[in-house]
Amino acid sequence: MPNPKGYKREDVLDRAIELFRRQGYSATSTTELVDALGINRKSMYAEFGSKQELFEAALEHYSKINLSRVLAPIEAPDANAQSIRDAFLGYASASETKFSGLGCLMANTAVERAALDPGSARFVDAYLERLTRGFRNALENARSDGDVSHEAELDDLAAHFVNSVVGISALLRAKAAPEQMYAAGRGATSVLNRK
Repeated sequence: MPNPKGYKREDVLDRAIELFRRQGYSATSTTELVDALGINRKSMYAEFGSKQELFEAALEHYSKINLSRVLAPIEAPDANAQSIRDAFLGYASASETKFSGLGCLMANTAVERAALDPGSARFVDAYLERLTRGFRNALENARSDGDVSHEAELDDLAAHFVNSVVGISALLRAKAAPEQMYAAGRGATSVLNRK
């Protein structure tokens, strides 16, 4: 009977996310991965197949765990204009935490890998579509609440918010000052009516 693994896949993926988030895909060597993951090279290849497959597994895990938490305000069935503001406030407040300088793994991947690698592009496309759906959901409710004009084009507004999230994520990666992050969030959401 084979010995059970001496590690949990989720823990390995969490460590991979942190390393890829900090260094990016290209700057991360296999040796660094083995050291950071706490498993040997043979186990890494047996579990994931390749560095690329490990990266894609990390992107999938990040989407399920991290993005689900971050996007919860706009994905909730009762999301509204305040939910959109809260989402941007969350991004801005991350500049005052350990996430300053790290950014969002998906946004980082959009910049570093999406144009070069179809596997990464698939996850980035799903991320952008998820953001769009979430913002569209919140905007439809906001329109019903009177916080968005009936003449406003909701698809355009959703695209505006998606672009703003990616931009703010880049600012977070660049260690922008919190004041700049909060100002960017206020600017992005200024298209919403205030009650």
